[in-house]
Amino acid sequence: MNAQELRDKTPDQLREELTNLKKEAFNLRFQQASSQLENTARMRQVRRDAARVKTILNEKAAAAAAEA
Repeated sequence: MNAQELRDKTPDQLREELTNLKKEAFNLRFQQASSQLENTARMRQVRRDAARVKTILNEKAAAAAAEA
């Protein structure tokens, strides 16, 4: 997912996406601990996607605060 796709979403959709990414990261950590993780690059991808979502949520919050 890229930043432009995320900017088009509402804050509620972004929070839901963040929750899903955190769940996926949790599951990936368990797979790694039990030596069942096949795609190790997915962990990095999920971590970066979560950071991207958080950044855009903060941008939207700052924009809303500036308008008020």
